[in-house]
Amino acid sequence: SPSDYAATGSCSQFFSNIGKANVDVLPREAPQRQQLLLEALECLEIPGTEINEEQAETLGWLVCDLGGEYIRSSGGSLLKDLSQCGFFLPEQEEAIRDVLSSGNTTFGPPAAWSAFTLSELGRLLPVLDHSILQQIPK
Repeated sequence: SPSDYAATGSCSQFFSNIGKANVDVLPREAPQRQQLLLEALECLEIPGTEINEEQAETLGWLVCDLGGEYIRSSGGSLLKDLSQCGFFLPEQEEAIRDVLSSGNTTFGPPAAWSAFTLSELGRLLPVLDHSILQQIPK
């Protein structure tokens, strides 16, 4: 249990191990996944909805369960980790589009994207909508 690890001060190691485990063990709808995410956010002492790259790395696949408010608040710091997720909820897709279209990421604005950028975006490409796609240079 995470509380056992919290007593030893190693709960971040616990969640790092969880985040590297096989995500398919718990279905996305499983209440245990949401509970793990809540406990991880508490363990990492994330006060609001902004998550940095180090925290995202510790969360591992748990970032796939973060809501849109976390994705928006964290800006581009979650994109690399989110690109590992199998699919997104509509709320998450909208938040990813908002972050990418803002241009305030390491990728820059869509008008400056190259073939390399698209390759780096990987699994995030399916969430791009027409308004973003039309800005990308041919």
